[in-house]
Amino acid sequence: MSSADRLAVRKTYKLFIGGAFPRSESGRSYPVTDASGRFLANAALASRKDARDAVVAARKALPGWSGATAYNRGQILYRVAEMLEGRRAQFVDEVAAVEGLERAAAESLVDESIDCWVWYAGWADKLAQVLGSSNPVAGPFFDFSVPEPVGVVAVVAPQDSSLLGLVSVVAPVVVSGNTCVVLASERAPLPAVTLAEVWATSDVPAGVINLLTGRVGEVAPWLAGHMGVDALDLTGVADAHLAADLEREAAENLKRVLQPPARRPDWTADPGLTRLAAFVETKTVWHPIGV
Repeated sequence: MSSADRLAVRKTYKLFIGGAFPRSESGRSYPVTDASGRFLANAALASRKDARDAVVAARKALPGWSGATAYNRGQILYRVAEMLEGRRAQFVDEVAAVEGLERAAAESLVDESIDCWVWYAGWADKLAQVLGSSNPVAGPFFDFSVPEPVGVVAVVAPQDSSLLGLVSVVAPVVVSGNTCVVLASERAPLPAVTLAEVWATSDVPAGVINLLTGRVGEVAPWLAGHMGVDALDLTGVADAHLAADLEREAAENLKRVLQPPARRPDWTADPGLTRLAAFVETKTVWHPIGV
């Protein structure tokens, strides 16, 4: 058969939950198109049960991931960057298609994404020194404050930055020992699905990062109201009314909430420590001197 006679294999991408790639329990999917409206693939349309399954997987993975040494987490995340580099060409094709960019611009964004992941991986064994402290106290005690992971973080990824934005919101969550459930860009989920394949074939333990695709307005409320979620990142929620509703849902179990940005973020700028600090809480330990 000549190449001209071949039929293209149209993919229907799946979710990434607990280290596996299940279909949505609803059986639903939706078409993903490029920036010009041409069909690219189908993506799973996640449901309430899919969101619950992802939270259960993240909660199960939390003790092992948060208990791993910072050095170990850094090595695992650096391995992800290596795998990202190995699939650079595929990411460039997908980012160019879904964001409507010239190839050179897409290459630049993919390189920025890899560098961003490496940057955050490097913080794994430095975070405690910068965000923690040894405190002077009026008594015969050692007094230390150290950053601890919040727990399970639900993240709504940016809608208009399919890879760099996604990396910029996921990496700071997991580097400090949190596990996460991330809802990919609704319009442009393909780079996120490919990144999930990278996570699956790296050394990231099952359940540490879970990826859902689908409608923000349909899935995010279940994540906001789930008692197994400890924090919520609303960066990718563009609807102000929906964001307010999600904050109210999150208040039920006092989730920490990172509100949507007031302006469109510049994901190529220096990330700073804001996102790293957003999903840690400070534990202070007292210990008697000389004991």
